[in-house]
Amino acid sequence: MPIKNGDFLLVNYALKVKETGEIVDTTLETVAKEAKIYRGEERYEPFFLVVGEGWIPKGLDEAFPALEVGKANTIEVPPEKAYGSRDPKKVRLVPLRKFAAEGIAPSPGQQVNIDGKVAQIRAVGAGRVQVDYNHPYAGKTLVYDVTIEKIVETDGDKIRNLIHRRISTIDQQKFNIKIENGTLQVEIPEEAFFLEGLQVAKRTLTADVEKFFPKIERIAFVETFKKPSPAALSAEAKPAEATAETSMTPSSSAA
Repeated sequence: MPIKNGDFLLVNYALKVKETGEIVDTTLETVAKEAKIYRGEERYEPFFLVVGEGWIPKGLDEAFPALEVGKANTIEVPPEKAYGSRDPKKVRLVPLRKFAAEGIAPSPGQQVNIDGKVAQIRAVGAGRVQVDYNHPYAGKTLVYDVTIEKIVETDGDKIRNLIHRRISTIDQQKFNIKIENGTLQVEIPEEAFFLEGLQVAKRTLTADVEKFFPKIERIAFVETFKKPSPAALSAEAKPAEATAETSMTPSSSAA
């Protein structure tokens, strides 16, 4: 089946900077470990994208219609179709006191957010910090070893992947999805109730659904709070009592 704009895909990739030969990003755990860029907190899994939506560099996005599912490909993306050329004007000096006011101790190579913009610290001097607002890959030719693992076809799976894009820390299969009479119902699992940014994720997911599923007219997010059973309440209370007794022991000894 040929790939076309608007297709929902799951892909694995390894990203290399051509000028240095260095692998800088990947969805594959084994590759990350071999390249010594493995991060324990990272989720190594196929990357979800919608072809033609601009979620990835233009040169890679444009290459997908010529690719086949399951076949490994190498795509070379020049700077003009990746993150552009480096702009010397985006390298600026920022007073050190500005970082102190933000509670940041700057160091070379550190990525920071200054005035709502992501930047990398190049050097730290006496009272001033050299900050680079260029994208880290600006001016670089990027080489992607990429494999399309799957075309996501059902509406339910598409919506689950859109959810996972916004709420990546929760298993997407834990979100119960129901589409009926123009209404999408998304049941939020209990472990996601108090996630930071959940309300923002709901709004962005709503915008995604409105864009990709025009026949869906209403979206309902359902959060069901269940009353704990007496046994669960009892189990929670016992450790609390033990803690209270322990915390009193030093005072009694002191007396």
